[in-house]
Amino acid sequence: LQSSNSLKASYEDWLLSYGLSVSPFHMRWQTALFNRQFYSWGRWKPRFLYLWFSIGMVFGIVAMFGSVILLGKTLMQTLTQMLTEAPKAQNDRMLQVVVSVLSSGLCLRVVPGVNLPVSQLTYFFSAILISGVIHEVGHGVAAIREQVRFNGFGIFIFIVYPGAFVDLFTTHLQLISPVQQLRIFCAGVWHNFVLGVASFMVLFLLPAILFPFYYMGVGALVTEVAEDSPANGPRGLFVGDLVTNLQDCPVYGVEDWNSCLEDISEKSQVGYCVSAATLQQLSFPARVYRRLDGTVECCGNNSLTDICFSYSNNVDSHLYACLPARKVIEAGKVCQRNVDCQKDFVPSFCLTPSLENQTRLIRVKHPPHIDMLFVGHPMHLQYTVSLSSFVPRQNFLSIDLPVVIETFCKYLISLSGALAVINAVPCFALDGQWILNSFLEATLSSLIVEKQNRELVGFLILLAGSALLAANVALGLWMVTAR
Repeated sequence: LQSSNSLKASYEDWLLSYGLSVSPFHMRWQTALFNRQFYSWGRWKPRFLYLWFSIGMVFGIVAMFGSVILLGKTLMQTLTQMLTEAPKAQNDRMLQVVVSVLSSGLCLRVVPGVNLPVSQLTYFFSAILISGVIHEVGHGVAAIREQVRFNGFGIFIFIVYPGAFVDLFTTHLQLISPVQQLRIFCAGVWHNFVLGVASFMVLFLLPAILFPFYYMGVGALVTEVAEDSPANGPRGLFVGDLVTNLQDCPVYGVEDWNSCLEDISEKSQVGYCVSAATLQQLSFPARVYRRLDGTVECCGNNSLTDICFSYSNNVDSHLYACLPARKVIEAGKVCQRNVDCQKDFVPSFCLTPSLENQTRLIRVKHPPHIDMLFVGHPMHLQYTVSLSSFVPRQNFLSIDLPVVIETFCKYLISLSGALAVINAVPCFALDGQWILNSFLEATLSSLIVEKQNRELVGFLILLAGSALLAANVALGLWMVTAR
């Protein structure tokens, strides 16, 4: 027993010597190594910092009220969505969760491995850590500017979520005026907002920044094709291919790719003009039967090259033919009716693929390679093929670099914004608690003379804000895991 106690004491002393603290689900590290740098920042251009953090104070107060309105609106939307039979469709597999975070201000709705792709975890955790560090740097520099002693800086991991913190001398904080306290408490929210704006500017100016190395407007460059993608295969898409068209819809970038796929999925399947002579030459007898969804199939041999086409002539409006898809598509132009195919008095028909509901035959052009013919739901292409609008000017340039910068900026915008909104909420244990208390001290001291009464008002507001945030988190997690 004595040996066990000695070992425990030695372990605790070792942790303490390195500034480490370990407890269930939580690990933190604190150091004074960066104190000199923080003091250097806090004493740099005092007038500028005074103006900087005064603007941040105004922003933090506005954000405190705005966060309550935002969370209230989000709670109503979530409740409305829960009461509807069909939840809102989720179309963007990559960043739909992050956009939801920004709009709701609840980063706790992001559950790694549940509604966040594993391939995005590096972006997610890096953005959280950077947002947390910038947040705490704001508090630390503002505190030094207001003559509050700075004890140290640290980082922590709670379950799997990383974060940062600063250690300030509490007695000094209590001695300064409420307005000075507001500059310190609002600095974190303010810095998160600035980080989000800076990331947005980088994202907006990215084409200009990368112009000497990458060009745009010539197509969508394939950067990744998932192993289980229907676009995989010898005549599919490969990394480095440049997609220029989907059917007759031109593709100049990723946005065009997405809009073309959405347009194709919403509209009915297009047909292809085939002359009567070609139709007679290519077609062969096949048994016609109906699928469970009511559509017609006439290629019963499960061929990988043949597709059932429907067409009409002057006598019968429901004719079917099993034809080699590539020969049909490459032989004629796109059409909707037979009249679209009448040219040079050559009898022709508009043949439309007879496919299951929501399934489409899509011609993907990626020169100089042979066109890819895709049969399936258009969204499967969007989910399993990653593309970039940036095309390298030189072969040695990475095709992934613009995508990495673009994706990381989007995560910084979303998560830094979410961190700002959450911390501005008047809730226990968040920045909003201290912002609210200092704000009440600065504004209500003449109206409510008794400090105890002011604290009671603050407590009631904090109770309501905490309940609002807890309700959003609980319903948000339920929406993520139960749907």
